[in-house]
Amino acid sequence: MSARVLDGKALAARVRAEVAAQVTALAARGVVPGLAVVLVGDDPASQIYVRNKGKAAVDAGIRAVDHHYPASVTQAELLDLVVRLNADPSIHGILVQLPLPAHVDALAVQDAVAPTKDVDGFHPENLGLLAQGRPRYISATPRGCMRLLRESGARLAGAHAVVVGRSNIVGKPMAMLLTNESATVELCHSRTADLAGEVARADVVVAAVGKAGLVRGAWIKPGAVVIDVGINRGADGKLHGDVDYAAAAERAAAITPVPGGVGPMTIACLLENTLESAKRFVT
Repeated sequence: MSARVLDGKALAARVRAEVAAQVTALAARGVVPGLAVVLVGDDPASQIYVRNKGKAAVDAGIRAVDHHYPASVTQAELLDLVVRLNADPSIHGILVQLPLPAHVDALAVQDAVAPTKDVDGFHPENLGLLAQGRPRYISATPRGCMRLLRESGARLAGAHAVVVGRSNIVGKPMAMLLTNESATVELCHSRTADLAGEVARADVVVAAVGKAGLVRGAWIKPGAVVIDVGINRGADGKLHGDVDYAAAAERAAAITPVPGGVGPMTIACLLENTLESAKRFVT
């Protein structure tokens, strides 16, 4: 078996085009969606992510406003910025780029973002709504994963799904989304006793740990759909996923590549969330 490659770049391009068309229609009504991005420090990876998000937003007609602070910024200064952005009617989405410096309580900053402007979907209120099956915003990466699963044609109702990784950013919301689609979900992590056995029984595997090659190709059930969220820089300077791609592709029915799979969809879905927020503010 040779897996179908789920092209995140192509799907993201379609999503961004749909967003751009709707942004144009909204602008004709006098509303231009605004996205504020808060970056702290000079982490190269974060700078790249923010630059890519900003460019994608501008290309879609969304007004992107960057707030770049030095790593020495105080928590009080960040909270003051969030308060001002919450009150700014021209800003419909607020994204605080993680990680934040150790002296800043990242949860306190995220919790301060108005739930209606939390286009990252990290606020406790938004996670609670997702758990109830009536989401306001879905975190961009899990939302992108779900779009890729739909693109694969996978039947989720009744499927056995395994999510590897229990972060608040990907793993936990991903498990809730799959549960809401009537899949039977196992949330695995570093203390899972038999990770290989759990993955081997899965019709759908979502790997989101951040450890290159953690999920072995031999573990994949023949015909499974594999979504690889991991982005790891190897000693060879190349990006690698959490799944042993070459071996897994010989067994899976469909699989996302790294790069070019989930990554582009994360940015596209962030734009979707920002657009949806702007619509809520005018209806």
